[in-house]
Amino acid sequence: MGMQLALLCLVILKITSAFATTLNEAYGGDTGCPLGTDIYQYTCPEAEAIIFSWVEQAVSEDSRMAASLLRLHFHDCFVNGCDASVLLDDTQDFVGEKTAAPNLNSLRGFEVIDQIKSELELVCPQTVSCADILATVARDSVVLSGGPIWEVQMGRKDGMTASKQAANNNIPAPNSTVDVLVTKFENVGLTLKDMVALSGAHTIGKARCTTFSSRLQSSSISNSPYDNIDFIASLQQLCSGSNNNNRVANLDLDTPATFDNQYYVNLLSGEGLLPSDQTLVSGNDQTRQIVQTYVEDPFTFFENFKYSMLKMGNLGSLTPANGEIRRDCRTINKF
Repeated sequence: MGMQLALLCLVILKITSAFATTLNEAYGGDTGCPLGTDIYQYTCPEAEAIIFSWVEQAVSEDSRMAASLLRLHFHDCFVNGCDASVLLDDTQDFVGEKTAAPNLNSLRGFEVIDQIKSELELVCPQTVSCADILATVARDSVVLSGGPIWEVQMGRKDGMTASKQAANNNIPAPNSTVDVLVTKFENVGLTLKDMVALSGAHTIGKARCTTFSSRLQSSSISNSPYDNIDFIASLQQLCSGSNNNNRVANLDLDTPATFDNQYYVNLLSGEGLLPSDQTLVSGNDQTRQIVQTYVEDPFTFFENFKYSMLKMGNLGSLTPANGEIRRDCRTINKF
């Protein structure tokens, strides 16, 4: 039945999209069609090139932006699926997710999404969803950092609601144990293996001292072979003194702007920055074995990461009946 529906959706899209002016029209009502790779082939063929161009510019100006844009997609998908709810601003009568604890003073890159959306609205108005933009900038950020490439599945709708409570509850915290991480991922339909693969996104980017403060406590250092006293001492020095809230450290000490398997190598030498990183080798035999596999075989990591990104990107896909194509990613359409 699933394959038949997919084929039917493709037929509908092929027949109608040449004449459709928006994705809504191409779908033609609440079909419940799955995501696909040729959604904008006729309605906005320039979409991916436009998105890539803006991401390339942003990353060239600030290499950290790659990790920030990738993180936006993660934080979006973990709250009621990939519906771009993370982009909605608070208003007098609406509370979004930007002020939730995992997002406040942490998420970056909203202006890049605004620039992409503005150009897309000029080229193909109300056609490319903000949720699809987030999924695509995540892929492009990985590619521009030297990581794997995959075909992004398109056709998401933008949500018309948001949940600060779900953002606080669903997004894994940086001090999470393996058990908590597995539970958070399983709650949204992702497996332990997905969790370890997707944690590899921490091979790029930075984190504030406040997010790994528990790693700096002397009580956290044990006789485990995965504790690195010198590494902890260097973090303690970085984060000591006043005004350490704004200080940041590289998530990957050795290749901080390159998407590779070095993150996993670091874990085995006790150089995982966040407690939720280091626990992958110190807190569970099964996750440690997967880490060792990725250390020995970076190709397997890339393949598993691509698969898990596609799987995460399919979470909670909305239909035309309960979603929309926002004209402005920060606000729900007024009419």
